[in-house]
Amino acid sequence: MRFPLCRSVGLGGLLFAALAIAACAPKPVVVEPPLERLPVADYPDFHDQAAYERLGQSIAMSLVYLRKLPPGRTVPFGEDAYTVAHLIRSLETFSALIDQDPGPRQLNRMIREKFRVYRAAGRMESKKVLFTGYYTPVLQGSLAPSADFPVPVHSRPKDLVEIDLSLFAPDLEGRRIVGRYAGQTVTPYPDRAGIGREPGFERIAPPVAWARDEIDLFMMMVQGSGTVALENGDLIHLQFAGSNGRPYRSIGRLLIDQGKIHPDEMSMQAIRAYLRQNPGEVRAVLDHNPRYIFFQRISQGPLGALGVPLTPMRSLAVDRQLFPPAALAFVSLPVPKIDAQGAIQHWVPYDGFALAQDAGSAITGPGRADLFWGTGLQAEVAAGHLRHAGALYFLVLAPTANLPE
Repeated sequence: MRFPLCRSVGLGGLLFAALAIAACAPKPVVVEPPLERLPVADYPDFHDQAAYERLGQSIAMSLVYLRKLPPGRTVPFGEDAYTVAHLIRSLETFSALIDQDPGPRQLNRMIREKFRVYRAAGRMESKKVLFTGYYTPVLQGSLAPSADFPVPVHSRPKDLVEIDLSLFAPDLEGRRIVGRYAGQTVTPYPDRAGIGREPGFERIAPPVAWARDEIDLFMMMVQGSGTVALENGDLIHLQFAGSNGRPYRSIGRLLIDQGKIHPDEMSMQAIRAYLRQNPGEVRAVLDHNPRYIFFQRISQGPLGALGVPLTPMRSLAVDRQLFPPAALAFVSLPVPKIDAQGAIQHWVPYDGFALAQDAGSAITGPGRADLFWGTGLQAEVAAGHLRHAGALYFLVLAPTANLPE
């Protein structure tokens, strides 16, 4: 979570700034734990409608992340906590279980015998988790500017700095500010509109590619990563490299509030269509969201917040301040059935296992989760329309579980 400075400060006054931010922040509200450990009698009925496809691959990616951490580090699960070594053992045990391709009865028996299950608290009013979706967009682009590709995809600016406030005060753990140096002062980084107006910004943040228009680039910023298809057929993968530290503000909500898109018709596709039909409004609508994303080239993609490749339908973005990173999750939500032309035929219930491998600026609180759909037309349509309530659970090996040697 980013916290803007209450005012500009000199370098010598950063400690004062850190304490001032704490004073500016609202008083903490006591809420229920984000995860509640369930008695065995309240476990949901576990099954995986994708028949464990690519689940082992996704578990392996979480293990890659966890094995880089100190094994004794503790990871909170609501009011409980487990070591990294225990999380590794949990995933290894579950991976061995699905290697047996268990049927629903065996799966549920093994989970009830060996695993603890935690339920996400969800939204305060409904106790449900709001699921949205994201995907990897493919943009037509170029490595050099031209009349067809005039929009720069900026790299991380050379003058952008991130300050970890916990270095100045222990109660600011997890809080950072983003800004730039201006002489002996640190000031907030410009918002989207300011970046667009700043002369010479391409020298500060050299473009990694050039896009066809601002709408395509904005959609990639929302997703946090993307692929650029070059005119010679080559593909380059781009990944999140930082932001300007400004809060995310929904342009979808803006268009609903202005009466330009009906709430029942809101989707990423509806936003794109409206902006294409109303080019004179594009700048004002996009600038409503002050957050700006910078990109870097990577050899493969997409990578999640844990630095490991994401797996379609198996990778989940959650609030890393509340939920255990890399942990095994179980989701239950409606998903769309989409034909080859990209039309949604109907919605069906879906249950399956996933891993908490990503994060997002808009994915905050115990009542939000974002499911990764992959790439292609069907992934884009599903991600653009998914905004449905469901249930989210986390699983971890019971400390007393008896395991074969």
